[in-house]
Amino acid sequence: MTSLVAEPDHDVGGSAPPVFDAVFRARFAELVAWRRDVRRFLPKPVDRDTIGALLALAAQAPSVGNAQPWRFVMVDDPSRRAAVRSNFERCNAEALLDYAGERAQLYTRLKLEGLAEAPVHIAAFCDERADTGHGLGRRTMPETLHYSVVTAIHTFWLAARTAGLGVGWISILDPGELAAALEVPAHWRFIGYLCVGYPCEEHLDPELVRHGWQDRLAPDSTILER
Repeated sequence: MTSLVAEPDHDVGGSAPPVFDAVFRARFAELVAWRRDVRRFLPKPVDRDTIGALLALAAQAPSVGNAQPWRFVMVDDPSRRAAVRSNFERCNAEALLDYAGERAQLYTRLKLEGLAEAPVHIAAFCDERADTGHGLGRRTMPETLHYSVVTAIHTFWLAARTAGLGVGWISILDPGELAAALEVPAHWRFIGYLCVGYPCEEHLDPELVRHGWQDRLAPDSTILER
């Protein structure tokens, strides 16, 4: 399997951590800035070993109680992909009804998925019966099990960018219908559907900013001091 994980240059059992210098921090900031929700993909296949390596990195994400509740389903079957697309089209039509006037017109012009173009489809679920972690940390906040899957998705997202791949997260789906189409266990809660492939265009600004849906907020506007 292709490895995207750098081998440590020190004894992993020792106390000396790797050095993340100013150059690395600047590059990491670029990675974060250039992470995009991609909806337009090139008709170019993606090596499955590369996806496996990226999912291995995602599995190093933090999780409550070290529960590691993420379950990733590779969706390859054409009939199942067709069911996902039908699910999206119905939910998207219903979502449009929430808007009116210019906002509704703008909504219809947005490209909100890459289901037809993306060579790789991955559905992310949370195993709500996972006994790993032994319940640690989620007695008062059981939703942290779901949050743990989100951290794995975000780790995968950033790692994919380093491999030249784009990721699009589709949330306009009916979770129950999606789970039924993929025939997963009943106790798996759907978290997100990922389209993965090589992007056909690159932009520093997010698409929803570029097309006038929502500007980025100033970072200090989301910070409160007490």
